[in-house]
Amino acid sequence: MARTKPVGVITRGTTNPNRLRRCDRWLAGPAAGRLRRATGSPPIVVDLGYGASPVTAVELHDRLTRVRSDVEVVGIEIDPARVAAGQLLARPGLSFRRGGFEVPLDGRDATVVRAFNVLRQYAEDEVAGAWESVCGRLTADGLLVDGTCDELGRLATWVAVEPSGPVSLTLSWHLRGLDQPSAIAERLPKALIHRNVPGEAVHDYLTDLDRHWARSASHAAYGVRQRFLATAQAMRDSGWPLLDGPSRWRLGELTVAWDAVAPAGPGSDPVSHQGP
Repeated sequence: MARTKPVGVITRGTTNPNRLRRCDRWLAGPAAGRLRRATGSPPIVVDLGYGASPVTAVELHDRLTRVRSDVEVVGIEIDPARVAAGQLLARPGLSFRRGGFEVPLDGRDATVVRAFNVLRQYAEDEVAGAWESVCGRLTADGLLVDGTCDELGRLATWVAVEPSGPVSLTLSWHLRGLDQPSAIAERLPKALIHRNVPGEAVHDYLTDLDRHWARSASHAAYGVRQRFLATAQAMRDSGWPLLDGPSRWRLGELTVAWDAVAPAGPGSDPVSHQGP
């Protein structure tokens, strides 16, 4: 039988050690229940489009085996040369194969697919189709994590997408030296990066973050973490539906319900969003 042609295009492939540590920490934390609940066979976690170096897939396996010792991590890349480089580091529970958004797993379904800095290199109108393709390869309790980060992983954002659709947006900052939270705007996922304009919900969200960050300046005397905690609490108090709490905020991480920041629909008139 002929192999199915991989769905997608070869991306730039830039990566660095620990670049995706913020998302890995979230997968091993708030999202870890999906791995623990998996029954019948070991859960499969896919590092989709891992890039020129397989280091992120190796790190992902190292971190998730602390949650499930039997987890299987599969690195998937379109570029055959990148797959060959990954196979040199294959080991029990960690493998590499060629593919794209069709997520080839020999008929199995993935519990988690992490796709970082992949869709950022596509057009915005291609995002929905990519999400649909990947979600078609998830278990019923599965999750697609579509994210973007800077080169060192100090600023990271990701959308959590279930088979029924997107459920949350997470923003994660390296707090030391943070000037204002909206600096993360240039790292928004493709579904949102062009929506950071007046009249769009994500713009209101970032504007409110900056406003509450400024109002919490007095807390900086106790350290940047305390200032961020005060900012996050003020966001919740003002009505934003944050899905996490202080234990995650201390890490410089904030997760909000997707409906509160979702783009205005095609053809609709964007309405000013003053909180949820």
